[in-house]
Amino acid sequence: MQTVTEMITIKTNTGTGTNEEFQAYMAKPEGEDMSSPVIIVIQEIFGINGVMRSICDGLAYQGYIAVCPDLFWRQEAGVDITDQTEEEWAKAIELYQGFSEDKGVEDLITTMNHMREYSDSNGKVGTMGYCLGGKMAYLMAMRSDADCNVGYYGVGIENAIDGVASIKNPLMLHIAENDQFVTAEAQATIIEKMKNYDHIETYHYLGVEHAFARIGGEHYNQEAANKANYRTADFLAKHLTEQE
Repeated sequence: MQTVTEMITIKTNTGTGTNEEFQAYMAKPEGEDMSSPVIIVIQEIFGINGVMRSICDGLAYQGYIAVCPDLFWRQEAGVDITDQTEEEWAKAIELYQGFSEDKGVEDLITTMNHMREYSDSNGKVGTMGYCLGGKMAYLMAMRSDADCNVGYYGVGIENAIDGVASIKNPLMLHIAENDQFVTAEAQATIIEKMKNYDHIETYHYLGVEHAFARIGGEHYNQEAANKANYRTADFLAKHLTEQE
């Protein structure tokens, strides 16, 4: 399957009475006669970098329209850094500390609404996020009507655990046992709370660390990543492409 990529512009109302806009990376199938479901890929703390673009490209090859919005645009537009140097880590942490989750959810909902009206979209939109994006995918499950949501090693989900009862659409969470940013107690809380809901799936990956699915990262674990990605692929296909 041939795919095409481009940067798109999404307009948002910031609440100040003026419309502003942010950019998003989009990858989609080329020359498809049928409309496609959309997956919003939610960035880590490194911006729309090569890892995020590669994930979008892979999803497009599978037949999805994949869009990764710039969630740091309010602080600095176009962040594109890696996890390979101390300087980049310092910048990523600074951006993360200055990030508003509430504003981020607003931007993700704006992206979702924009893509539901996109000419090549079939109207179904799911989210899939990593690290910061994993938490944001959980918040989207709580606060939006996204058709389904997937979170990889989301940081801070336990702090919003009381909102789980508001989740109506399918949610999948991938949790790393040795995640240095999510304590064992927090992991246990998440898993225990989620098990009461049939439309929420949690998977616990033993012996792996945070970002075990980040190709090229220090803690990448191919076996765990493949297992999580296969589960995600089945989940997305079920809720975005199959008739339910």
